[in-house]
Amino acid sequence: MAKLWKGRTKASLNPLADELNCCIGVDKRLFRNDIDGSIAHAMMLGRQGIIPDDEAELICVELHRIKCELESGELEFDMTAEDIHMFIESVLTERIGETGKKLHTARSRNDQVSLDMRLYMAEQIEEISALVKALIASITDKAEENIDAVMPGYTHLQRAQPILWSHQMMAYVMMLERDLGRLHDCRQRMMVSPIGSCALAGTTYDTDREYEAGLLGFARICHNSIDGVSDRDHMVEFLSAASIIMLHLSRLSEELILWSSLEFGFVTLDDSFTTGSSIMPQKKNPDMAELCRGKTGRVYGDLMSLLTTLKGLPLAYNKDMQEDKEAVFDAIDTLILCLKVYSPMIESMSVNRDAMINAVRGGYINATDLADYLTCKGLPFRDAYRVSGEAVAHCIASGRNLETLPLEEYQSMCSLIDSDVYEHIDIKTCVEKRTSAGGTSTDSVKAQIAYARSKVL
Repeated sequence: MAKLWKGRTKASLNPLADELNCCIGVDKRLFRNDIDGSIAHAMMLGRQGIIPDDEAELICVELHRIKCELESGELEFDMTAEDIHMFIESVLTERIGETGKKLHTARSRNDQVSLDMRLYMAEQIEEISALVKALIASITDKAEENIDAVMPGYTHLQRAQPILWSHQMMAYVMMLERDLGRLHDCRQRMMVSPIGSCALAGTTYDTDREYEAGLLGFARICHNSIDGVSDRDHMVEFLSAASIIMLHLSRLSEELILWSSLEFGFVTLDDSFTTGSSIMPQKKNPDMAELCRGKTGRVYGDLMSLLTTLKGLPLAYNKDMQEDKEAVFDAIDTLILCLKVYSPMIESMSVNRDAMINAVRGGYINATDLADYLTCKGLPFRDAYRVSGEAVAHCIASGRNLETLPLEEYQSMCSLIDSDVYEHIDIKTCVEKRTSAGGTSTDSVKAQIAYARSKVL
């Protein structure tokens, strides 16, 4: 395909240089956004009298036809084209002649590509947000179904205190709620129109940037043309938000991988989200959770790639910026795939309550409640902590647990202990006493679920 920038040079590139320069294989997915932007630009040019109304209408009609043909596959991409912008303009000019050459009046590929990416990313953020909400709904539903399942809460991967499994799962809902906020904020800052900035200095034509921006759904225009073509903050911000979402998926994946092992046995992942071994017939591997965990590093790499590309660029546009799209596209594709897998994986997962409660009973995780019991009896907390620790050591040595230790042995450690101690250190009581806002009692978790349903979903 002929180079539309022929003039100053002969536009005859070395084949390897042409291969390095061309990016239609990457940016062809922007064709809808590029055509929508071009239609709006043609409408503005006609409205302002920069080109005749009938020519603007002809351009719009043919651009719409080109979009329909690309969507249906009737028109194929020319992979020899330099990029999606030049491909569409070339097809347009081939079809309507000299009028097609007028479309690029009062714009540059510099503001055009910035426009296309903002439109594309805004659409993708909407899809990603919907998928995050779907995952929040799946987790919330699963938590509500298992509202009273008790498990050990962990610190340092050591059994710490009894909690509701639903309480731990709702922690991920709160993480994902913050992710939604970041995506929303990113989209708000992204929806600023750069079109009309041209190459970097604006234009001498009597354009109406606000009108063109409004046609495309932008809230406002960028107020500095140099910033308009060189800004990639919205891409960095999106990749940062995507990385944090993947971080949260990775942490949840780690839990599911641990919990689904025989050593824990807290959950069972459905066969449709696991694989087997090529040599060990007994294996059921949590590969989907592991892949989501592994792909987190990939999205982190996309963020670092773009930050590194941008860090030394002078204003305004530089060809280095052509590298921005691959990182963003890869992160979008990876994140969407992981989110699409995650919701049904959670929905089909089984929760093994017996395994959880057995783990609770074996870890002396009501020791803090024993110390709190003694504190309520008047013993200073540090002394209560020591007595509770001695009771745990005694249980370990004698092969018992705190719930079954005889009263006389308790009283030999501290005379303040009475028969009511067993009620206070009962596992279910330990959970239900934690009624503080955000705590692990059933009522507290129900409040968290209600919050998620009313404020997030």
